[in-house]
Amino acid sequence: MLEVFIKGGWMMYPLALSSIIALAVVIERLWALRRKRILNPEIISVLEQIRREEDLSMVSSVCQKLDGPFSRVVQSCIANRDLEPEELRVYIEDEGRQEVRDLERGLGTLETVAGVAPLMGLLGTVLGMIKVFNIIQTLGVGQAKALSGGISEALITTATGLIIGIPTLVAYHYFSYRSQNLILDMEKYVLTLLNKLVRFQRGKEAGSEKIENVSFKEK
Repeated sequence: MLEVFIKGGWMMYPLALSSIIALAVVIERLWALRRKRILNPEIISVLEQIRREEDLSMVSSVCQKLDGPFSRVVQSCIANRDLEPEELRVYIEDEGRQEVRDLERGLGTLETVAGVAPLMGLLGTVLGMIKVFNIIQTLGVGQAKALSGGISEALITTATGLIIGIPTLVAYHYFSYRSQNLILDMEKYVLTLLNKLVRFQRGKEAGSEKIENVSFKEK
């Protein structure tokens, strides 16, 4: 393995660095995007049990114990429940956009590595072929052993770039899909809470007023 690495030339070093970065992000995202960590079942349970305004204190106490993007958005909803419905919706959407950054952290890095690694492999290929043509110019085409070094460098870097880029691209799309699902679920539970808060604020006789939707993504 070390021999193959050395034969690949100096482009193998940035390729190795990019693979380490991608692997670190993948491991961190696997840990960070666990559903139970983001959408804690205990928080969801107390949200579903809200029947009157007095229940909100129980929700706040649970959220304080279980810190995370979802719990912070829920606490913001409760803390600002006296705002007008439309103002509350806009405020929570802004707050949600700040919090969902935690869910999307590292995805840009994966996308960059997925795009750059094959290009670095291609650059290694070009450098290897330049070396081959220099050898041909100097020694002619009869020096097979001398030519094989440049050809090996070209093929190894190309293969390495693809080996890094393809799994990283798959990981990027997987984590993007996973984070989007978590964000949509957060929006669903927060919307339910907002409408309960509006109902508490307006009273039962004005219970028909409600917030139609919230979005934690840039429009």
